[in-house]
Amino acid sequence: MTRSPLCRRTFVASLLLVAGLLGSAAALAQATQDVVLLKIADDFFDTYYFPESPTTATQSGVHLYDALLEDYSREAVDRRIVVLKKFEMRLTAVAPSTLSEVARGDRELLLGTVRGALLTLETIRPWENNPDIYSGGITNTAFVTMSRKFAPAAQRLRLLIAREKLMPGVLGEARKNLRNVPKIYVEIALEQLPGLVDFFKKDVPAAFAEVKDAALNAEFKQTNAAVMKALSDYEAWLRSEILPKANGDFRIGAAVFMKKLAYDEMVDLPLDRLIAIDTTDLKRNQAEFARVAKEIAPEKTAEQVLADLAKDYPEPSKLLDSFRSTFDGLIKFIDDKKIITVPSRVRPILEETPPFMRATTFASMDTPGPYETVAKEAYFNVTLPERSWDKQRTEEFMAQFNYPVISNVVVHEAYPGHYTQFLTMHNVPDRVRKLLGASSNGEGWAHYCEQMMLDEGFAQQLAPNDLRRQRMLRLGQLQDALLRNARFIVGIKLHTGQMTFDEGVEFFVKEGYQSHAVGVVETKRGTSDPTYLYYTLGKLEILKLRDDLKRKEGAAFSLQRFHDDFMRQGFPPIKIVRRALLHDDSPPL
Repeated sequence: MTRSPLCRRTFVASLLLVAGLLGSAAALAQATQDVVLLKIADDFFDTYYFPESPTTATQSGVHLYDALLEDYSREAVDRRIVVLKKFEMRLTAVAPSTLSEVARGDRELLLGTVRGALLTLETIRPWENNPDIYSGGITNTAFVTMSRKFAPAAQRLRLLIAREKLMPGVLGEARKNLRNVPKIYVEIALEQLPGLVDFFKKDVPAAFAEVKDAALNAEFKQTNAAVMKALSDYEAWLRSEILPKANGDFRIGAAVFMKKLAYDEMVDLPLDRLIAIDTTDLKRNQAEFARVAKEIAPEKTAEQVLADLAKDYPEPSKLLDSFRSTFDGLIKFIDDKKIITVPSRVRPILEETPPFMRATTFASMDTPGPYETVAKEAYFNVTLPERSWDKQRTEEFMAQFNYPVISNVVVHEAYPGHYTQFLTMHNVPDRVRKLLGASSNGEGWAHYCEQMMLDEGFAQQLAPNDLRRQRMLRLGQLQDALLRNARFIVGIKLHTGQMTFDEGVEFFVKEGYQSHAVGVVETKRGTSDPTYLYYTLGKLEILKLRDDLKRKEGAAFSLQRFHDDFMRQGFPPIKIVRRALLHDDSPPL
């Protein structure tokens, strides 16, 4: 199904034909090199990317490996390193100057992906220091198999059983591989493990309740029980054997941080320069927050208005409905103002965040893979407070879900953010662009949309006769922007030794205007997601691209055309998008 990217092959074949007819030796040579790169890309996906990551294949809609599970052994790590280095050599042998503009971008995207994977395996080494990748990884595999109805329930249950038979072995490999584990990584894994066991105990069986095959159910009961026992044993082992001697360092250091940014996001600015750029944006957002807060309540400080904002949230039981109710107004505004072309009217399904994601995620969009042809549903996940929490913890948690922030989150996750970008991806003919991309594009786009929608007047449409509510919506957007500003600085400083964990939490509270509970979750995330600066990084890159294009096009500039053209590029680093839209290599920041 996906082994022959027909649209791209047809394009290259046409290019070869035209070049031949025109008698252009240069065009023919370029098209020939494009074919060489296409062959490398196909080999990468078909012999490495999907076979080595069956869960990713299932997520992508490639169902050739649905009964298999990732090999978590040290031998597999060493094997992947060898294969990746061969792909690196093949890609570097293709000179960028011999390629078309699209193929040149594809080469950069592939090479960054390969080098980023090598950096992770050889230097960052989560397989050696992060216990959550094992327990969370197998749980994600089960979730992917059960959550999307890409085949009848009985068939998917057979596939899950095949994967479950391999899961205890994964936790066995963890016991062999884990060493020099940072304490915070053990604590995160231990925090999540009870929820993972509960997930296999309740959620997984419920997903296959319609299956009536007695023999199949009996086999599933056996394999599922074995997974739960393995997870419980793993939790006990982490608590008794790993936690007491967990003294590893989660920090990756400045040199590795810069390599990761270069490979993942095509950004090569010095870290102190990046901090200065974000600090300027942080201060600008804080000043705007203070100005808007003063307009809302002149007698109160910005902190007091923020406290009022934090109290304006729905009952936890009504949280999903509050998210759902914002869809109509958003879609109408996008159509009326000609913001972007939304390719489909099918809406995402609101649901609670899966258990294995709740410790580090407040809201997320789970979309089907670009090659999925059957299970096309998209899920908008929202994390609800646990019923076991006391009143204070629940109130602190719900403070992030005040009504203005809810509107902002829906913009980010759905319209015109992640979900709209996902819908557009189906029309991208390039296999590389369908499967590979940069967080500074995907998350940067969604974060950019939060500000852009209000700049275009969304608050006025949402609350046409309520100036206070309009201003509160801007405050909600600014609070989320400050959260992303804080991620930017905390990520760099945590991993370069300039900030402790507690100082990171304090920074989120003091400078990012977040609750202490949010600060703890965000700082935890930063320990294993060092470059989560990509939200603000991408937003600033997109704003600069838009401004540069405006200057170039003048009165002919169209916001909708800019957004549509941006989407057509897939989601590569913004530097590649700039080249496509501006036809130059000017700096993205």
